[in-house]
Amino acid sequence: MSLVTISSPRSSLDCAGIARAARVDRTFLYRHPDLLARVHTAASTPTSEGKIAAVSRVSLQTDLANALSRGARLAARVQALEKRLSEALGQQVWEESGLGAPVDIEKLQRRLTMLEQELAAKNRELEERAEELDAARATNRELTRALNQTRCDTKRIQSAAIQT
Repeated sequence: MSLVTISSPRSSLDCAGIARAARVDRTFLYRHPDLLARVHTAASTPTSEGKIAAVSRVSLQTDLANALSRGARLAARVQALEKRLSEALGQQVWEESGLGAPVDIEKLQRRLTMLEQELAAKNRELEERAEELDAARATNRELTRALNQTRCDTKRIQSAAIQT
């Protein structure tokens, strides 16, 4: 039998269908790579019956893969929309139930801005005081050094006066 006679509109063009129509075991086709290649070629090539061309197996598999991926995308979109709806309804119920104290967000934001400004002012003041402290420490070091220098000079003068 040839592949053309076996491939009728009612029979499938896969290894199992061809083996069944030829009354051989599937392993027979797999042991003969040339026959297997012809079966795969025949399965992927669309046959035309009159004016209507038959759809190839590859195109059907591609359509199926596209439909499955579209279904997965739509399922993910539905899940995201359900989550957003659930959150919105939950927030609405929470606000309407009166369980939580109403929050004046604008008032809190003004308070936050005011506190941030105060913090910045305090940080500037702290920096100024740190600079003043550093300057005072430097002056104190200079005065201590000068005082020590004067004492040393006075002792040398006194010891020189005593020796003379």
